[in-house]
Amino acid sequence: MDRHIRFDALHNFRDLGGCTTTDGHRVRPGRLYRADSLGKLTQGTPDWSRFLALGVHTVIDLRYPWEIEHRGRVPDHPSFTYHNLSIEHRPYTQAGLTPDVDPTPYLAERYMEVAQDGTKEIRSALELVAKAAESDTPLVFHCASGKDRTGLLAALILGLLGVPEPTIIEDFTLTELAAPALLADWKAHNNGRTPTWPGFGRAPEAVMRLFLADLTRRYGSIEGYISEALSLDPDSLSTTLRGTLLGQ
Repeated sequence: MDRHIRFDALHNFRDLGGCTTTDGHRVRPGRLYRADSLGKLTQGTPDWSRFLALGVHTVIDLRYPWEIEHRGRVPDHPSFTYHNLSIEHRPYTQAGLTPDVDPTPYLAERYMEVAQDGTKEIRSALELVAKAAESDTPLVFHCASGKDRTGLLAALILGLLGVPEPTIIEDFTLTELAAPALLADWKAHNNGRTPTWPGFGRAPEAVMRLFLADLTRRYGSIEGYISEALSLDPDSLSTTLRGTLLGQ
C-alpha cells in the first residue's frame, strides 16, 4: 500500500496510518508522518499550504546541525514546535561508496551504530512521540531522504504499537517508490553527477530485516532495546502510544 502524500518538493512524505497490528487494530491516519527533509518546504507555496493543512503540532528533525545549515530547515510557524535531534553520530557518504559495497550488511551496520550511538536523542524522540500521542496531535519526523534515520525511528514506533515485523519491513521499502525522485534531487544539487554507489536512495527489505534481527540478537526485542539501551519503560510507552494512535 502506497501511503505517500503528494508534494512538489518532497518525495518521501507519508502517513504511517493504516498499518495493522498483530491484534487487528490499525494505526490511525493523520497522526504520525515520516518524511524526507522539510527544509525543502517554502512559505507561500502550495506545498506549504498542504503541509500546514495536516495540522502538525510537532516536527522532529533527525539530521546533523551541519545538514540543517547547508540545506535549511522547516520554516517557523506558530502551529508547531521544532526539535532537532541528531540521532546519527558517525557521518558517512552513501553517494560516494564504491559499487562493490553490498547495501544490506552495510546499511544494517550503520543503523545499529545509530541505535547504539544515538540513545539520548532516540529516547527524546520517542518521548516527544508519546507526548504528541497523549495530546492527540499530529507529529512528523524526518531526516534528509526519509529512509535511514527516519526508517530506524519508524521501526521502533511501529514495533511499540504492535505492528508485526513484515509490515515494519514493508513500510521501510516504500522509499523505493521515491528513490528515482530522490536520486534526481541529488543530481540537481551535484552538477548532474551520478552517485558512484548503485544502492544510493534504495531501501531493500533485506536491510531492515537484518537490522531488526541484529537488534533482537543483542537486546531480545525492540522492547528490550528500549528498556536496556534507552532506559525507558517499553510497556508504559506502548500503552501510551496504543491508547490514542490505534483505531479499529
